[in-house]
Amino acid sequence: MEDGHVAGAATPENNGANFDPGLTQRYTKVVTRIINKDGQFNVRRMGRTWRDWHPYLFMISVSWPAFFGLVAAAFSIVNTLFAALYWMVGLEHLKNADAPTAALRFLNAFFFSAHTLTTVGYGNMWPLGPAANTVAAAESLCGVLGFAIATGLLFGRFSRPSARFGFSNMMIIAPYQGGVSLQFRVVNRRANNIIDLEARVLLMLVEEGHDSARRKYIALALERPSVLFLPLTWTLVHPITAESPFFGKTAADLERMQAEVLIVLKGFDETFGQTVHARYSYRYDEIVWGAKFALAFEVDDHGELRIEVDKVSATEPAELPTGAQ
Repeated sequence: MEDGHVAGAATPENNGANFDPGLTQRYTKVVTRIINKDGQFNVRRMGRTWRDWHPYLFMISVSWPAFFGLVAAAFSIVNTLFAALYWMVGLEHLKNADAPTAALRFLNAFFFSAHTLTTVGYGNMWPLGPAANTVAAAESLCGVLGFAIATGLLFGRFSRPSARFGFSNMMIIAPYQGGVSLQFRVVNRRANNIIDLEARVLLMLVEEGHDSARRKYIALALERPSVLFLPLTWTLVHPITAESPFFGKTAADLERMQAEVLIVLKGFDETFGQTVHARYSYRYDEIVWGAKFALAFEVDDHGELRIEVDKVSATEPAELPTGAQ
């Protein structure tokens, strides 16, 4: 049993011809890569103002440690501010907040603020008088609104669909039907089901002109641009025929042209009921010549398929036909 061989086909709009996918054809300096290993574009936005910053988008996209760190920092800052307000009103208006030192009295005000903000209200301290009660009422309102926002952000992060595709570490030039082909492999690293998976693959080259250089993008025709299911690995194959931009190219040619293969995957996540996307890229120095992918799954003694997702990059040597570099 073999895994499916798939690849990203040329689109009907460009029919494999050169076009600009939105990454500019203008060439000024050498770029390390267009798509980083984490799937993000290698673009740094400069000249933005505070109006361009969206707090919800930031809090949804930031890492989990940073998210909890920001929530904890906001919680501490708000409680410190309200503790200062209680201090200004006078701690004599907080029952049982008195302490031998100023630091302990402020700490009591901080803890009372935390009780009020979270609506815990243990009852060991309470406000006395209109001023202290007004501050406590305002803090209760801030707590209700603040925790509603925090809860919404937490739910948004958990409910956001995200793909966890594992890509092989390298692309390979492998024997294929008497010739050679460019291949890479993908696996779904999570237990959810991805269906109707589609792949689009572009080759980016830098072409030298008479007085300038420019980037060129070519859609690579694939053996199979889509699969219905992805329970195992998916090997995407671009046959290197006479029509392929890789035809006749050597590793040195690809390095000189700063070749980078750009990949976009799109599939439907049954768990979330939404479409998920993934991006990845391989540069010229991440292509291995003369290899083939080893099987990453086997049938156990009970007749069930068992896949080892950490073997998505497993390869073994393969002899290329005479003339292939």
